[in-house]
Amino acid sequence: MKLAGLKVIDLSAFLPGPHLTMMMADQGAEVIMVEPANGVGEPTRQIGWKHADGVSVWFRNIARGKKSLKLNLKDEDGRALLHALVKDADVVVEAFRPGVAKRLAADYETLSGINPRLVYCSISAFGQEGAYAQKPAHDLTVQALAGLVDLNRGLEDGKPASPNMPVADMAASLMALSAILMALYRRHETGQGDFIDMAMYDAALAWTPNVTGPVFAEDRDPPVKDMRSFGGAGMYHVYETKDGKHLVLGGSEVKFATNLLTALGREDLIGYARIEPGPDQEPLRSYFKETFATRTLAEWEAFLSEIDVCWAPVRSLKDAFDDPHTAARGLVFTDGAGNRHIGPPLKFAKEPGQPDPATPAFGEHSEALAREAGFDPDRIRAMKDRGVI
Repeated sequence: MKLAGLKVIDLSAFLPGPHLTMMMADQGAEVIMVEPANGVGEPTRQIGWKHADGVSVWFRNIARGKKSLKLNLKDEDGRALLHALVKDADVVVEAFRPGVAKRLAADYETLSGINPRLVYCSISAFGQEGAYAQKPAHDLTVQALAGLVDLNRGLEDGKPASPNMPVADMAASLMALSAILMALYRRHETGQGDFIDMAMYDAALAWTPNVTGPVFAEDRDPPVKDMRSFGGAGMYHVYETKDGKHLVLGGSEVKFATNLLTALGREDLIGYARIEPGPDQEPLRSYFKETFATRTLAEWEAFLSEIDVCWAPVRSLKDAFDDPHTAARGLVFTDGAGNRHIGPPLKFAKEPGQPDPATPAFGEHSEALAREAGFDPDRIRAMKDRGVI
């Protein structure tokens, strides 16, 4: 596998860091998940719906294939064990609030002093410096300050709403993974590791080129309901069908509008698809709204299947995971105990990923890792008695 032989120490929690290190584990990396010695460990062990074996679906899909090290970094021996493990590690990922890692002697300066080849990635809400650096936050807070919650205004009531997906978490995780791999690639040339300051806020803003036009071109707030990405275009919109279900038109290219409107016998409306999204496209949106309400979703599926146009039924997440196409792509698989997992999205023709569905018990590998790090049995026993591991 692509990352076989790579050793990753993951000090993060929840979603951005754990998800990216799981992606690395799926590709063969040894990932050591450092969990706080607080009786709970990784918080997602306790969050949300659980399978019959008591393991949460969230935890199962960020922790598979990892080793669990229960560790109290406030204890001198706990810090010593981390430092011993870092000696031959390749990557460290942490998601503490800025300054916390330094207090725990788990910061880049300390760990790179032990291992100069170390690639160290700090994932935080707002970065290691700046006015918001110490502000506590999760995804929703970051999206609000980055202007993304404002973009999620309802088309009818005009009020901002909670985003359905953790965009800041997702973007930061993917960018952090990319940055880590870039740093590892560069290390082949220089022999030196690097420090990555990955802010969720930065990642969220970086993903806005398609909606930043009014801000940069005219120095004004985006007119959300009139914009192409949010329903301002007739060919990029959600429509209700006769049976109360919904479909989307998801491609605003004129060729698709021409194909659809020709099939519907309304070539006279094609010109509206050529103009900018917004109020001037209202006749096209109104026509589609009235027209799609005249037939059931099944009837529209039959009609649209014969036309070259971007469209899709609006499905539930359950529908998506139950789709045979999802299984064919390896995006869902079932382990020997009958638990379903989200599969790896990375598809390599050579050395494909091999996700290990096993999830570690809290602290399952603590003693073994301490032994590998050279700690003698008496020291390990004392650390265990004190709850350090």
